[in-house]
Amino acid sequence: MRFSFLVVAAAVVMTVSSCARFSGGEVRADEGEFSFISPDGRTKIVYAEDERGKVGELSGNSVMDAERTIALSDYRGEAVLLNLWGSWCAPCRGEAGKLEQLAEKSRGSNVRFLGVNVRDNRKSAQDFMHNLDVSYPSVYDPNGKVALALEGLPLSTVPVTLLLDREHRVAAIFLGSVVGKNVMPEMRKVARSE
Repeated sequence: MRFSFLVVAAAVVMTVSSCARFSGGEVRADEGEFSFISPDGRTKIVYAEDERGKVGELSGNSVMDAERTIALSDYRGEAVLLNLWGSWCAPCRGEAGKLEQLAEKSRGSNVRFLGVNVRDNRKSAQDFMHNLDVSYPSVYDPNGKVALALEGLPLSTVPVTLLLDREHRVAAIFLGSVVGKNVMPEMRKVARSE
């Protein structure tokens, strides 16, 4: 009976940690590079223009087409909403429709959408995108190597969404599931900024 209790307790801990929301954050700009540091419980962190750090080069194969490489540099001069997700993550499934609606609303603006699928197998990731009608591209990152460009941002943070300005500096971070009313004002700001 004690063994059964330990197995159940371990399963609960693993489940909770796999979709945990991380608390708050700040950016440290060492020579202009982005580095996430977790402080005080906030789930929406907005950075003033002079506090923004640039994300390192991020690229990898497409979830839907293993022969196609997607790179953040493909979006040079455009703001990017970057969403880290996994098919195994219930909050990610819950926010997929909201993100797709935001992507639809932002068509024609200067904000592009890019996903990064982490700790997943390709078939599950493809099924997620197909079944939830996710139209924007996603980089396939089963080992978390692509996400290393987001220094200090632990993969246990999934889902997490970063809003990058036109220079691909982090303008805002949204930890946990995205709610459109929180994201849209920040998207408008980066779309308008020069």
